[in-house]
Formats: sequence, structure tokens, C-alpha cells
Amino acid sequence: MKFSDKGVQKDAIQILKDHHFNYIRLRIFNNPAADSGYAPGKGFCDLAHTLAMAKRVKQARMKLLLDFHYSDTWADPQKQFKPEAWKNLSGAALEKAVHDYTADVLKALAAQGTPPDMVQIGNEISHGMLWPDGNVQLADSLTRFDTLAKLAEAGASAVRETTPKALVMMHIALGGQNRHSTLWLDRMQASKVQFDVIGQSYYPKWHGTIADLKANLTDLAQRYPQDIVLVEYSERKRDVNDIAFNLPGGKGKGSFIWEPLNTWESIFDKQGQANDLLLIYDEISRKYRVK
Repeated sequence: MKFSDKGVQKDAIQILKDHHFNYIRLRIFNNPAADSGYAPGKGFCDLAHTLAMAKRVKQARMKLLLDFHYSDTWADPQKQFKPEAWKNLSGAALEKAVHDYTADVLKALAAQGTPPDMVQIGNEISHGMLWPDGNVQLADSLTRFDTLAKLAEAGASAVRETTPKALVMMHIALGGQNRHSTLWLDRMQASKVQFDVIGQSYYPKWHGTIADLKANLTDLAQRYPQDIVLVEYSERKRDVNDIAFNLPGGKGKGSFIWEPLNTWESIFDKQGQANDLLLIYDEISRKYRVK
């Protein structure tokens, strides 16, 4: 696909930068080329593709957020499939796999001079990750939360060891759901999981009203030491960013649109042409002095 802005063909990342985006979020799957993976036989979003994309991001002088799904395919609140290679692992062996895989990916990125600036340990892990081991919806959820905390800390420790300057994010999909957000975060805090950023998803279809989002994130900013990022959203662009940049104590650090070609209010059409929704980001960047 070729991308264009006002009829001028450019690299998609350059177009985003032209409109004051300063961070790119990349997802990575363990083995997406597997038959049950994200891109059977093609392997999109594997390590090789991630290394190539990371070079483009850094060449554009943008920052990089790396999102580990810890799966061969999509991981979200409805599904968190173990990678095929890990399907028989549990306990300490599964924790070691999370640690070592995370460390290996980050070492490879560092070796080519493109270390991430922020790292997500799991994708939308409100209901846990690496099911069934870390599935916190099951009857023995307290025990499963302990397992989830150990898995999350295994990934976080790999970031600290290999890429100590990178921020560690824990990502939940509970934008307007305060009770569930605080329950999850309290349990991670009680388990002493070390992380720097609370990541939230916000889609009105699932996560409440704009008022719910503001109330939840305001409470989280006052309750926890971590900064907060709206790491997935698409609709209500102005409203979402007004909340993201106005949390108490300067805790709100911004937002990541998911994803520019494929969501309800995408900023490129299916032919790769930028549309007027992209212009909103010029306005937002001026308003909040995004650099």
C-alpha cells in the first residue's frame, strides 16, 4: 500500500510525524507464522518484522512502544492463548519462558540500536494472560492473580535487566470501569509488581461514557504512583485527549490511537489516503504542546 497526505505520497510514519505524532506502538507475537498464528506462513509482527519496523521508527526520530502479546495471535480480554511452543509449560517454567523471550527480543532491538522507550507486558490483560494459568476469571481467581503477578513481574524484570531506560507498562481494558480497574491494580500492587505506567483501553462500545473515563482515570491518578496513558482508543478524539492530558498531578502522558487504518474513526482510508480526522492531531498537539 502507498500512503499519501493531501495527494502527496509519503512514508506512513512520516505522515504521522508531520501531524505531530511522536510515538509508534508495535505489537509482537511469538510465532505469528504458525497455522493458528496471526499471519500463517507470513509471520507479520514477528521479531524480524519488528526489527525492521523499529528501524523505521527510530530513523523518523520517534519513540517506540513495544507491545508483547505473549501469544502467536491476538491477545485481549476475550482470549489469551499461550504460544504453541509454551503450551505445556506452567509455574516457574512458564515464568522463565516469559522472562527469557522478553529479554531476547529486547536484546535484539538493542543490538541494532533501536531499543524501545516503553514496553507493555501483555496486551489488555484485565482478565489475565497466558490462559489457563493466568486466567483471573476462574473460580480460584485469587490464586490466579498470584500467577498473573509472577508472569507480569517476569516480563518486567527482563525489561529492567536489558533495557533499563525503558518504561514498563501494564495494560488493562477498563477505561471507564473504576471498580474493576482498582481491584486489578490493587492486586498487582499487593504482589509488588514493579511498573511505571498504567495503560488503559477506551472504546465507548465496551468501556463506558466519556464521563466514566474521566472519573476512572482521575481516581487512578490520585490513587496510584504510576503515570497513565490511553494506549488504545479511536473515537471521541478530542474528548479522550482532553482527559489524557489533564489528569491530576500531571499523571496523564497522552494517548495512542488504535489503529490508523482499521478502527471506527481511522485517520487513513483503505487506499492509504489521509483524511480530515488526521488534522485533529495538529490541533491537539498545539493545545498540549506535544513535542
